[in-house]
Amino acid sequence: MKRFITILVLGLVYKFSAAQGCVAIRSNGNSCSPAKPGNTKGWQLNMNNRYFRSYKHFVGTAEQKHRVDSSTEVINYSYSLDITATKFFNNRWSLSLTIPVISNARSSKYEHYGNASKSPNARRTTRSFGVGDARLALYRWLFNPDKSKKGNVQAGIGIKLPTGDYRYQDYFYRNDSTSTFGPVDQSIQLGDGGTGITMELKGFYSFSHQVSVYGDIYYLVNPREQNGTSTARGGTPSATAMRYFTSTMSVPDQYMMRAGANYMSRQFTFSGGIRIEGIPASDLVGGDKGFRRPGYVISAEPVISYMMKGVDLYLSVPVALQRNRTQSYADKLQTAATGNKVHGDAAFADYSINLGCTIRL
Repeated sequence: MKRFITILVLGLVYKFSAAQGCVAIRSNGNSCSPAKPGNTKGWQLNMNNRYFRSYKHFVGTAEQKHRVDSSTEVINYSYSLDITATKFFNNRWSLSLTIPVISNARSSKYEHYGNASKSPNARRTTRSFGVGDARLALYRWLFNPDKSKKGNVQAGIGIKLPTGDYRYQDYFYRNDSTSTFGPVDQSIQLGDGGTGITMELKGFYSFSHQVSVYGDIYYLVNPREQNGTSTARGGTPSATAMRYFTSTMSVPDQYMMRAGANYMSRQFTFSGGIRIEGIPASDLVGGDKGFRRPGYVISAEPVISYMMKGVDLYLSVPVALQRNRTQSYADKLQTAATGNKVHGDAAFADYSINLGCTIRL
């Protein structure tokens, strides 16, 4: 039973671990499940490494293959290390603090010389590095762990703090001799500039010592509408951006749902499930103005984990099954005003790699 619960913890450490490219699903302190039934005291440390490369563009669910064929695709390289410390007060209550360290690089032509340029120097790279948005969350097992040994549900509520730089800047090159210094794209900003509220439900049920199922629901409410960061890359916002409220970046909500099954054999556990994660076009609280690329990713999520005394190791490689860049609020406004459907695109990754460990102190 204890081994199974450990695997539940490992199976839930990947919230937003497959953050996808231009759809700016950030790592913001939600990378580790903080508790397992039966923990009554002490600390737990989780370190989750995540990497992905996004380059395939989608409008809705339709892939824009011509972008890669014409070498005009935008390529995002993203690495993050989420460090989570958890304090157990008793067998039901725990408190978790996560601080992400993020390194991003974004390669494109359109942000620099332009997609039509034939210059060999047209493709340039902007970068960002630093601490992301931290999160502090309180958790409680809803049923008495001493009695509910086959299954349980954990509820969590937390606060996401704007500790990540949401105005990170780099150079954008107009030609071989001219550049401007301005905020990097929203997808590689270290934070979103908002103070948000996180809500979670996660649970498990064990059919036997070897077979179990799990589920997880997460939502980040970001009441702030816009953070004031310009989208003009050091230039002047266009009249269209001003008219449809995309001259500054939005502070969007985020969501994630996942479910799957575990099979345990000795120290190894093999897990498989489905996850849905994304950014909505409209937020639960606050307005919808500001630039955002809403959308979602449905992924198959295999996980393998290995348990040792006091340490659990895991590897997860979520693989995208469906990618959908949905219409934004600005897209809908422009469609209504012009009578022509406007639907922006976004680049997504094929998969992400997550490698980490949980240490019980």
